[in-house]
Amino acid sequence: MRAVITVVGRDTVGVVSQVSQVCAELVINIEDITQSIMQDMFCMIMLVDLSKCVSGMDVVRGRLEELAANTGMEIHLTRQEVFDAMHHI
Repeated sequence: MRAVITVVGRDTVGVVSQVSQVCAELVINIEDITQSIMQDMFCMIMLVDLSKCVSGMDVVRGRLEELAANTGMEIHLTRQEVFDAMHHI
């Protein structure tokens, strides 16, 4: 199963590393990543593979919500099929 992780917020040191660390701990493979900084805003989109994840979606969302609270970022996880359905005409 694939998903999209989006991260948006004030640019701070170590955000990519922290999100990547959560993925590594939960055995979530990062397949693709793009990031940019627009003025002081950090924006990142990750395409991830959850097929070998060692935890359920509730745990994954909880870890990302905890990281969002600690970093002051907006972090969202959207399963690919939901993402595709939202953007299909």
